[in-house]
Amino acid sequence: MVQHFVAPPEWHWYIVWYFFLGGLAGGAYLIGTLLRLMGDVRDQRVARLAFIVAFLAMVICPILLTLDLGRPSRFWHMLVNARTWGLSFKYWSPMSVGAWALLLFGLFATLSFIEALAGIGGQRYRPVRSFANVMAGALGVIVMVLGSFFGLFVAGYTGVLLSVSNQPVWSDTWALGGLFLASGLSAGAAALAIVAGRRVEEITTEGKLARADRVFTVLELILLLIFFATLGTLVAQLFALRWIVLWLLVALGIIVPLAMSRRARPSALAAWLGLIGSFALRMVVVFGAQA
Repeated sequence: MVQHFVAPPEWHWYIVWYFFLGGLAGGAYLIGTLLRLMGDVRDQRVARLAFIVAFLAMVICPILLTLDLGRPSRFWHMLVNARTWGLSFKYWSPMSVGAWALLLFGLFATLSFIEALAGIGGQRYRPVRSFANVMAGALGVIVMVLGSFFGLFVAGYTGVLLSVSNQPVWSDTWALGGLFLASGLSAGAAALAIVAGRRVEEITTEGKLARADRVFTVLELILLLIFFATLGTLVAQLFALRWIVLWLLVALGIIVPLAMSRRARPSALAAWLGLIGSFALRMVVVFGAQA
């Protein structure tokens, strides 16, 4: 039995930021994993940056969820049964599954974050050096693969969480999970393009980021069109006059990156517009359906 909302959940800014940062974290972590496992030595600086970005974005998510509860002291009830003091996992509840997925993603993202810090100066500390050596082997590969799985789960489940509600618009489409996942991947690539900088020796890595962002953005555009098609006449609710500016930002966040994607290096303007468009998409979906 799936948990449904019987009234609008009244989700606002905390949830919008959680959806955005969770998607960005999952996307950045996957990109870091791909660069680490399939790239070459020139990609390793950006791979480390990817794990750092993923951790910093991820660590804010439980704070946002806690604040959104209204009674932050009870956040731990989502993970621990207050009566038996055992673990509380409700497989039929998207909220419970999501909380545990975020916890597990946080674990793997933290391990990769520590290993990334070791690569940018932490080697002078013996415990950090020993940890980095351990992570350089099979254990590190396992951590990255599992972290990528849970990161992608977090990025996509936020859309699924909306779809299983009884809220009009959200519950009338099956495309939100895929749309939020693709948007999160694109946001992750855009964030890395911004923080990676423009070092000449890393032009090949930046080219890989540009190609990845192009693929993710095309996928986001396709799923956005599917989202519109599956809503039918209900899509008009999201295109009320008050949301036009947000949709303009969404469009710019897709069109400009695609138009500039043939460059060898990512454009800072395109990357910033991609991030803004990803955030605007979540704003209009969350706020527009509850208006």
